[in-house]
Amino acid sequence: MINPVKKIKEVTEVSVGTFYEQEKEELKLEIISGEKYFDRTIKEPAVNRPGLALSGFYLYFAYLRLQVLGNSETSYIEHLGKEEAAIKFAELCNKDIPGIIVTKDNKLSDELIALADNDFAKVPIIYSDIRTPEFLNLASLRLEHLFAPSMSIHGCMVEYQGTGILIMGASGTGKSETAIGLLERGGALISDDIVNVSKINGELIAKSNELTKGILEMRGIGIINVANIFGLSSLRNEAKLDLIVNLKPQQDLNNVDRLGIRRETFDMLGIDVPLMEIPVAPGRDTTRIVAVAALEHQLRDVGYDMAEEFNQRILKKMHGGAG
Repeated sequence: MINPVKKIKEVTEVSVGTFYEQEKEELKLEIISGEKYFDRTIKEPAVNRPGLALSGFYLYFAYLRLQVLGNSETSYIEHLGKEEAAIKFAELCNKDIPGIIVTKDNKLSDELIALADNDFAKVPIIYSDIRTPEFLNLASLRLEHLFAPSMSIHGCMVEYQGTGILIMGASGTGKSETAIGLLERGGALISDDIVNVSKINGELIAKSNELTKGILEMRGIGIINVANIFGLSSLRNEAKLDLIVNLKPQQDLNNVDRLGIRRETFDMLGIDVPLMEIPVAPGRDTTRIVAVAALEHQLRDVGYDMAEEFNQRILKKMHGGAG
């Protein structure tokens, strides 16, 4: 049974600067003002539209979230006189909010921007070149990723025919070689050596860090740039983790469940992931075995259990013989 060292990271807040740097391309973000206040923190993985707050109702105001000003909010501000708009906007900025996002085709006056960009309010303002409804969906999704609990684990993550496989095992058991074999069969590499796993919406999502992205180490050859050898289709940014394969030394060849009736799982961030333990030995085509394991897992996923079917055949035969 595997027992790797796992370091779990729980995220309770994200700085505005981190949000901007990681999501500026995806969310088409540009800084309007207040970059020096980017250390302010977002404490809830969602966004808020402060229409009620701007009208003066703060009883249930979600001040821990990024505030999004879309068509409705900016139109309301423009409808107010300059003096009243300044009062309402200043009150919003003074509620210790992490920051303000202004969506596509909307803008704030220089006077209002100045009310946020001062040493009392300290509120950064960011523009997104995405229309409000789409931005709300995308920003909520990206914040869920940023706030997701995560861990790093030693192994090699690949996607093969729609199944995300984490290949684990002791040093020298052939994790990278098995991954290479799956790439030759049309698979895609997610990460080698260190795999970052996050729990998002009840699913485990695996990805690589930027430093080792697209790189695989193979003994006797060294560092391999996967895209250069197998093409861009051999890389994925991330994949759902469906199956863990643990490669075991040759001496454990006979110490595994031969029929596959007893299924093991591995707890990762509170989710039980199916686990298959495969002994490696000279002459065994480990890549082919892992490929079959992936296909067998897909069959189980749609409700077909080959081992259970065989077990039922045996029981039926025994019952018939007894009769």
